[in-house]
Amino acid sequence: MESDRFPPTKIRRSDPPTPRMLNMTWEFKLEPTAEQVSESSTFFDVCRNAWNFALRERKDWLDSRKSPLNTCSIQQTFILPADAPFPSDARQCKSLTAAKADFPRLKSVNAQVLQQVIRKLELSKRDESGLS
Repeated sequence: MESDRFPPTKIRRSDPPTPRMLNMTWEFKLEPTAEQVSESSTFFDVCRNAWNFALRERKDWLDSRKSPLNTCSIQQTFILPADAPFPSDARQCKSLTAAKADFPRLKSVNAQVLQQVIRKLELSKRDESGLS
């Protein structure tokens, strides 16, 4: 008989299907005006200058601690007080207020944005050295 050749299969009850997430991606093309391009260029330039200044301050502090005791560099000498604290992100963020008085261009960017730039510098140095 036909049924002997094909034994009945057991129907297993499976788990209900897991719901699938639908991911939608949106793309927008920005077409800024000339004024917006100028403002964003100024904005990014101030952020870049803040990053570079904070990085230079840290490098100068580190270089001032690298000089051998028995010799001095012929090319340059970093003269920073020996008790000067390391310019951490907290110290550099705090000094932004005083820097705005000396550099009025810093006032064109929100203080939190400049502080975030300095925090990103700290995180990048941590990631570079593997201290995270």
